[in-house]
Amino acid sequence: MGKFSQRNLLGIKNLTRDDIELVFETADNFKAIINRPIKKVPSLRDVTVANIFFENSTRTRISFELAQKRLSADVVNFSASSSSVSKGETLIDTVKNILSMKVDMVVMRHPAPGACIFLSKHINAQIINAGDGTHEHPTQALLDAYSIKEKLGSVKGKKIAIVGDITHSRVALSNIYCLQKLGAEVMVCGPTTLIPKYISSLGVKVEHDLMKALNWCDVANMLRIQLERQDIKYFPSLREYSMLYGLDKQRLKSLNKEIVIMHPGPINRGVEITSDVADSKHSIILDQVENGVATRMAVMYLLASQK
Repeated sequence: MGKFSQRNLLGIKNLTRDDIELVFETADNFKAIINRPIKKVPSLRDVTVANIFFENSTRTRISFELAQKRLSADVVNFSASSSSVSKGETLIDTVKNILSMKVDMVVMRHPAPGACIFLSKHINAQIINAGDGTHEHPTQALLDAYSIKEKLGSVKGKKIAIVGDITHSRVALSNIYCLQKLGAEVMVCGPTTLIPKYISSLGVKVEHDLMKALNWCDVANMLRIQLERQDIKYFPSLREYSMLYGLDKQRLKSLNKEIVIMHPGPINRGVEITSDVADSKHSIILDQVENGVATRMAVMYLLASQK
């Protein structure tokens, strides 16, 4: 087995194709473990991990915490809303105080793009980026690509359409980097107002017609509209967005082929995707959730084994 080239996981942009393949290989082993009756391994027994979330998160936080416990790590959870950050303490002071308790690894989510990169220059602990603003969300991209590989046998040569709010999505950027490194073709689809101008410079196709995107792709990754990050109105109404870009059974049936449906969650049912599509045999949304634990176990194991 090879060696992971990075000391931290700050984004997909820094990873090599070999790094990504190594995560997948390691995740395969951990997936077998978490499906056994005894789901724990002692791989991180002497490692203390702090989960530091400056933004609300349910799935990512629980997924990381479960992965840490499956690896027998000691876990410290920190939520910014109930901490001294609300009293004006700086990011570095907050993290240094936590590290003085001898923490080895930090999993951090922060609303500011680049917060994890900034922190990595000031502290010794290893850092995993669990989402920094609209920048990157590397473990989500890894588990998405891993789920595509598991379902279709390979990512190389596959056509992936990422549909929805591309402008405010850190998942979209990480996915584009990851899928391209693995040899997939990527298209983004959504209203003009929700697709950033720079996106075509990343070598992705841009489409504003959902049916054309669906007819082109093998996999549709449906993103939610991130209303909490939108300071102005980008489209007239959710109803209108749903009529133009929502994926329902009717649209799926009108295709002359079967496609795989993904969603990073949380789902706004009835907006970007209807319940009958989210719960259909085309959907691998629950596989993504299961693979999230195995992939995050793999990332933490590979980083910790560099010590």
